[in-house]
Amino acid sequence: MDINNFGRGAATEGIKKWRDEGKKALGIVCCNVPFELLHAAGVFPVRLRATGCKDCSIGEAHMGAQNCGFTKSILQRLCDGTYDLDGLVASNSCTIASMVYSNWEMVSKKEGKKQFLHQIDAPRMCNESSAKYFSWDLEDLKKALEDYTGTEITNEKLRASVDTYNEARRLVKQLYDLHKADEPVVSGEETLRLTLAATEMPIEEYIGLLKSYLSYAADLKPKKTWPVRVMVVGSALDDPEYIKAIEDSGCLVVADMHTFGLRFLRDEIVYDENDVLGSLSSYYLNRSSCPRMVDGSDALHEYVLKAVEEYRVDGVILEKLSFCDKWKTEVAVFSDILNKAGIPNLQLERDEQMSAQGQLGIRVEAFREMLEN
Repeated sequence: MDINNFGRGAATEGIKKWRDEGKKALGIVCCNVPFELLHAAGVFPVRLRATGCKDCSIGEAHMGAQNCGFTKSILQRLCDGTYDLDGLVASNSCTIASMVYSNWEMVSKKEGKKQFLHQIDAPRMCNESSAKYFSWDLEDLKKALEDYTGTEITNEKLRASVDTYNEARRLVKQLYDLHKADEPVVSGEETLRLTLAATEMPIEEYIGLLKSYLSYAADLKPKKTWPVRVMVVGSALDDPEYIKAIEDSGCLVVADMHTFGLRFLRDEIVYDENDVLGSLSSYYLNRSSCPRMVDGSDALHEYVLKAVEEYRVDGVILEKLSFCDKWKTEVAVFSDILNKAGIPNLQLERDEQMSAQGQLGIRVEAFREMLEN
């Protein structure tokens, strides 16, 4: 089964096919927007990414040079038509990501594009009051989607959507469980390609893809013996070539904590059947996500320490996007925590557009040699 075509770029064929059938596709910016809510309205929720974007000059002209390449590349793909969507649903979880929304609102209006545009306000603390506030905000999004699509989003439809996404989450966990073997049959690069595929097709098709791959993988034999096992932690990472460069240097990526890896579709949602929207609010607010949360750091750290043990990780690679202030600080905090726990770690800074690949290889090889010794 060839999975190399997944995760190469925006892969908008699935979006075009969906919209050609007269159905709506909305882009999602940041990780606090519930896929299930859009799915229940009959909308294809497309998590926007920057994979393979070589030129972000339009995005940079709008957002400035001193912002991360990930968000500038997403805006680039909206402006140049690579992403042809019916609109955006964003959250204010990251100030720079919010600039994608505000700039696209301006550009689309100027160009006369008819777009559904909605931004939710995600609190930065996890408590009963913030969850209630967030549920009210999601109720506003629900009503806006109902008005836009003409589809009533009932509790029954929400339950069905959550159940569908929970099935995908179980399959993603099975995929990552393959990494727990002494000699895994799937690499970190291949795994990232498979998780990125969830942004390229409707969730029902994605479930079929994962089922086929897991059945195929049951008969696979390890391709090689890896000297060390590492975990990659940090900023949004949607480029399989970056993982490939790490693995080409002899480090098998068996675990991760970034927006498009295991955290993308991780823990199942346990919901109250009488208040599914409230359950979504609690889930998307409380899950380990990113350093934006005022009181969420402990959950991030505990997740990584647990994963190091669960996947038998030899060392952790901490990566941060240039101009990503949140992860710049969090990487330093993580390094200190890992050092105190006796876990070797390497800090790497990167751009969204792959550069200095030779230097990356040298640093990772040196890290690998240290772990081997």
